[in-house]
Amino acid sequence: MANTKSAIKAARKSVRLQSRNQGVKTRLKTLHKKLETAAKAGDAAVTKAAASAYVSAMDKATKSGVVHKNAASRAKSHTAKYVFAK
Repeated sequence: MANTKSAIKAARKSVRLQSRNQGVKTRLKTLHKKLETAAKAGDAAVTKAAASAYVSAMDKATKSGVVHKNAASRAKSHTAKYVFAK
């Protein structure tokens, strides 16, 4: 267990941030699954809407530090292949 006041506070903060990060990552995974199912269905409008929601959520996760910017960039690039697929 933490010995100092600052370590105790850091432990509390770590639990709080871990909970937030877990929720954000779960939402990202759900949006990605929706994007993939929409792409497999072949409906361009639904795929574009799902891609937009996923990219927006990824940007927000990056801004809050949950996802690294390069990882988000890579994910957004992979998302583009669904939107622009012919």
